[in-house]
Amino acid sequence: MPGLRDLDWAYRQTGLYTACSENATGTRLLEETMETRASSRRDQLLETAAELFYRNGCHTTGIDRLLAEAGVAKMTLYKHFKSKENLVLAVATRLNDQLREEFEQVAEQRKLSPRGQLLALVDLLQEWCQRPDFCGCPMVNLAVQYPDPKHPIHQAAAENKRFRIDYISDLARRAGAKDPQRLATEIVLLLEGAVVMVQTTGDSALVERAREGIGKLVELELGPEDEASAVGQ
Repeated sequence: MPGLRDLDWAYRQTGLYTACSENATGTRLLEETMETRASSRRDQLLETAAELFYRNGCHTTGIDRLLAEAGVAKMTLYKHFKSKENLVLAVATRLNDQLREEFEQVAEQRKLSPRGQLLALVDLLQEWCQRPDFCGCPMVNLAVQYPDPKHPIHQAAAENKRFRIDYISDLARRAGAKDPQRLATEIVLLLEGAVVMVQTTGDSALVERAREGIGKLVELELGPEDEASAVGQ
């Protein structure tokens, strides 16, 4: 009676093994390609939605226009997000991650002390407000469009603001602030207020007033600091 090795060898010699293997490989590659295309369509829809919602608002951006500009079918929307509101929530989550990353990069990209990082946050604000497509803070815009504090989209916006306070509070603590939470809250109020004022008036020079105010708050809380000690070790 032939052993398993003999049967395996005979099976390979018939060509069926190769054909089956090729079919399996082809099927797997096809499935991977379809998954990649589906992911690409989902990302394209998310990217287009984020741009249109930010520029024109969530409620005034119709599904037909959204799908047309994204170049995807309606099935893509309902397959990945089930509804327009779920798409808005996905956009809010994505924006939250992007804004956190930008916030952390600006604070950490230079070799600055925690105190220096506190002051460098205004650089992000200035760059942001001077962008040609600046339409205010996207998270504030979402909170205004979904005013119910219990709504998931409003909560996503609130989470972003809480992150900012917590992150700056940690910087303030490491800088030696006596009351880091209070200092962080005051800094965020100046940052957020500057964003709203620039959005409303179109005067990006107001960012400099926020910079001056934050500088005074930091000096009042931490005392004066010489230039050399502003660089982190």
